Amino acid sequence: MKQISLIGCGFVADLYMRSLAVMPGIRVCGVYDQDSARLATFCRHWKLPAKASLDAVLADQPRDGIVLNLTNPAAHYAINRACLMAGLSVYSEKPLAMDLGQARALHALAADRGLMLASAPCSVLGEAAQTLGHALRHGIAGTPRLVYAELDDGFIPQAAYRKWLSETGAPWPYVDEFRVGCTLEHAGYYLGWLIAWFGSVRTVVAASAEVVPRKCDAAEGVMAPDFSVATLFFENGPVTRLTCSIVAPHNHQIRITGDAGVLSVDAAWDNAARVRFARRLTLRRRLLEHPFPRRLRLKGPTHPKVGRWGAAAMNFMLGPAEMLDAQSEGRPCRLSNDMALHLTEVTLAIQNAGDHAGAQAMTTRCDPMEPMPWAK
Repeated sequence: MKQISLIGCGFVADLYMRSLAVMPGIRVCGVYDQDSARLATFCRHWKLPAKASLDAVLADQPRDGIVLNLTNPAAHYAINRACLMAGLSVYSEKPLAMDLGQARALHALAADRGLMLASAPCSVLGEAAQTLGHALRHGIAGTPRLVYAELDDGFIPQAAYRKWLSETGAPWPYVDEFRVGCTLEHAGYYLGWLIAWFGSVRTVVAASAEVVPRKCDAAEGVMAPDFSVATLFFENGPVTRLTCSIVAPHNHQIRITGDAGVLSVDAAWDNAARVRFARRLTLRRRLLEHPFPRRLRLKGPTHPKVGRWGAAAMNFMLGPAEMLDAQSEGRPCRLSNDMALHLTEVTLAIQNAGDHAGAQAMTTRCDPMEPMPWAK
């Protein structure tokens, strides 16, 4: 039985537990949260062992397992460092750290100790992303020339977000979400897919802004940008435009334009989202993509699916399971330490671009990801 521990049992922790229910062979050996009432409620609902302190979790976690860091972003660096210092591999919720220097320090510490350091999101291991990757490798759309990826969530400042509760009653941390920003929270979904397919981003040209100030009365202080747009130049891949916002109308589409047509997915947060290919044709001298795209599917089973809850239909345990499998099989983890660091650098470059940044060269590198066995 593979063993994990959870640090932090707020809103997102319930999504991990719903996913764990469909992933046999993984056991939670301890949970800790600094909010004792929240810890008790969470552990009682999921029938898990609560720990009295962070040190207790780290002491009791078997070294051949991993720790899931599900705390708020401001605590990610300190918790990730504590796990690594204790000799434990760690899977961190996004972002890996709020500062690139801290992310570099974590990467160096993990390398020095021979530990795995992975960062959410793990939807890149899901069926939709792996199906798109399969289509790219097999040239379904020809050579990819341009990618448009959108992570726009609608006008969240007017949403009923104060009423958004997790399965065990944890509120959506809206103040924290507004302070961290939609780019750090969401860009990783499609960035992870793109880096997995094409490897390193060479240059980022971006802009970001807060276009809706004072989103909530409780949100004091400086808020993060609620809109960003980036053009990404890969070392070995197509030019990509990526947008993130909590203002523009909801759009989670990714479109890959190739010489022979367009590959697309409409839902970044659905592991089973349909992957389509629209070939290009000429009708009465008019060039267009086929109005009835062909759905692409992989042969055979892929991975356990989780039913929709709220805005997502994702198996949040695909990442931790990949780490555990890599550990037990003695192979490199697909969610590599280099990927976690490079994803962090690219995301921070977009988030911090402001309204005056020019081209920024990336200083970290990451190889493309080995596809899942069922997607080769």
